[in-house]
This record gives sequence, structure tokens and C-alpha cells, in this order.
Amino acid sequence: MHAMVLKQIGRPLEWTELPDRQPGPGQIRVQVAACGVCRTDLHVVAGELPQPQVPIIPGHEIVGRIDAIGAGVEGLQCGQRVGIPWLGHTCGVCPYCTLQRENLCDHPLFTGYTRDGGFATAAVADARFALPLGEEWSDASLAPLLCAGLIGWRALTIAGDVRNLGLYGFGAAAHILAQVARWQGRSVFAFTRPGDHQAQDFARSLGASWAGSSDETPPERLDAAIIFAPVGALVPMALKAVRKGGRVVCAGIHMSDIPSFPYSLLWEERALLSVANLTRQDGIDFLHQVPHMGIVTKTTLYPLKQANEALADLRTGRFEGAAVLVP
Repeated sequence: MHAMVLKQIGRPLEWTELPDRQPGPGQIRVQVAACGVCRTDLHVVAGELPQPQVPIIPGHEIVGRIDAIGAGVEGLQCGQRVGIPWLGHTCGVCPYCTLQRENLCDHPLFTGYTRDGGFATAAVADARFALPLGEEWSDASLAPLLCAGLIGWRALTIAGDVRNLGLYGFGAAAHILAQVARWQGRSVFAFTRPGDHQAQDFARSLGASWAGSSDETPPERLDAAIIFAPVGALVPMALKAVRKGGRVVCAGIHMSDIPSFPYSLLWEERALLSVANLTRQDGIDFLHQVPHMGIVTKTTLYPLKQANEALADLRTGRFEGAAVLVP
């Protein structure tokens, strides 16, 4: 197998030939057909997440077909197309797991962060966390759904049954979630980098009722806002934009420090919440409804060897939607 490996924090990934890996008990091996490039991959490479482990193969939006199955695996078969998401393993016995809150597991493993991921030609995964994908859609169009889509879905659930929804940071997750929200009959208000008129036009093309810069005031009060951009300064801006009793949901795994802000922005029962990871049930619920939502993922494809270029383009916002690596 070949992989783009992070061997030193803060350094470019290296194209590496590795011995083929065999799945152990309870595991499967997939031949990777596509792997999305997520902002979390940037945080892994930069060492912005706690306890970074190297060497590691990043990538946690994996679409592939099973080509080897370990002992004890049931319900999956060779040739089946599956998705491998961020949450790659949980202990099953901690208080959070026993309360069906496995996204908060005390002893988790995360694909592409604490266990090898999908910037490779093959990947080994815990079979329990492989999501069947069926045969609709292309591999590349499915890949962004496995994190950008799933985290957006969980964030939307936490935001609640609201009408006016603000999305701060219009990248891979927001471009999927905007379509989901419009399918549900919500009004979407998109906030982009100041002056990023291309992203604003993109948001409008996906049905946003309004699109503007993150420092602008929307034409209507928001019922809830979801922040995808890893910028702590957006928190007080979003709190200012939501109505009394509204919610602001921070949907990223990493964010710069939140600046101090007056209590008046939080008062009147506004709530500030965060999303941590996802659950397998999130994946089942979301992927079951995807065929009915009419989602069209906008993807820019890169050969696997160009993973560093894809990460650099993501960092600077050079494309709309999501980047996907294709071995």
C-alpha cells in the first residue's frame, strides 16, 4: 500500500510505501476509492489537537470497498462499499458509552488522528464503525458527507427546530448543510470571510436567503447560528445576531480563543453550545435521508500524491465546497 504520512508535526506529508496491512479480529480492510480533506486534517498536521501522534496517516472521510474481513465480523461482506468516519472506535463501557453518548467516550480512537486514516490506497478500520453506503452517488461525492455532512447534521440537530439559521464559514460543511436546511424549509443566512464575494455567490446559488461578510448584521434576527470557521471572534458576533432564547453552536474540533464579550450578548437565555465528534446513529440517521434531500456536493479532486496541495488550498480557501483525494 501507499500513503501520505505525517512523520513530523508541522511538516508536509510524505509519500510512503508501506507493507499491506491485514485486518485483526473485529476489523475490516478497505481499498480506498476516495477520501475527503477536512479542516480537522489541517489541525492534525499543525499539531493543534492535544497529544498529537506521529507517524500518522490523516484522513477521516473514507469511501472504499471491503477487500478483507477479520475474525468475528458480521453483517459486512467483501466488495461492499462503506464509509469510515472520524469516530473510529469507542470503549463501550465508560459512562458515556453506556448512556448512548459514544461521541463523548472516555477512551476513543479517531480515524486519521489516533489511528491511521484514508490518505492512502488502503485502510484498516473497526468494522462496528463502518457505515454501509449502498451504490448511489459517486465515491468522490459521498466522501464529504462522512464528516462535513455528519458534523453539520449533528450541529443542526443541536441547533433545534428553528427557521432562521445562520452559518458562519461557508466551506465543505456549510455548503452541505445549507442544502439540508433548505430541504427542511428553513431560511439560511450565510456568513463568509469579509469581502469573499465568490463564497457569498456560492451560498446564494445553494438557496441562501442572504449572504454577507461575518462582520455584517443580517437583515433578520437569527433563531440559531452554527459556527464552522475556527475563529473564536465569531462567537460574540453570532450571539449578537441571534434572537432572545437563540442558540449558537460551535461545530469545529478546534477554535482560536474566544475574546471577552459583554454578558448582555449571552443574557436573555441565549445558549452557547459545542459539538463533539459524532455517533454511529448520527451516521445512520443522516445517510438514510440523504437520497431524499437532493444534496449536490461540490468537490475538487486531487490525486493522492497531491494531498499537501489539497491541504494548502483548503487553508487559503482556493476552492468551493470540499477537496477529495482519489488514489
